[in-house]
Amino acid sequence: MHKTIHLLALIISINFGINAQNSKSEPKKFIDNVQFGGGFNIGFGSNYSTLAISPSAIYNFSDEFSAGLSFTYVYVKNKSSIQSTTNLIGGSVLALYKPIQKFQVSLEFEKLNINQKFRYTNNSPTWQDAFYLGAEYVTGRMAVGLRYDLLFDKNENLIYSSALSPVFRIYF
Repeated sequence: MHKTIHLLALIISINFGINAQNSKSEPKKFIDNVQFGGGFNIGFGSNYSTLAISPSAIYNFSDEFSAGLSFTYVYVKNKSSIQSTTNLIGGSVLALYKPIQKFQVSLEFEKLNINQKFRYTNNSPTWQDAFYLGAEYVTGRMAVGLRYDLLFDKNENLIYSSALSPVFRIYF
């Protein structure tokens, strides 16, 4: 009888040990490491209106490192004496590195196609590149900070007036 109880206890303990090992070693699914986010902007003024949408997705390779893609579309209508319509469309590749819990460094290469139409003339579509180095404060799913365009040339840039721009990211 004692041998049967000991054998049964041994089988049960081995079974629990195997189940515990199986539950710990299950790898995460690909989608479990993907986060989605982006931005949306709508603005109106006395002589202009703006609509912007920028969805993005990142893959978390670890707690410290993520990388992903972003798509951007911006529409600007200027009703002043210039009377222009501008469409920006493009995307970016980004990498995020979090060396400590509340601080994140970002690298982002962005390529946008700019198509401007003025009242009496149309500009040929042109491409604008940017390569951003950023630093952000991270709290929960949100990051806020600044980024600097390493390729910025004020004589060539058709979009931004400064190499420095704010960063606001939310991922779910």
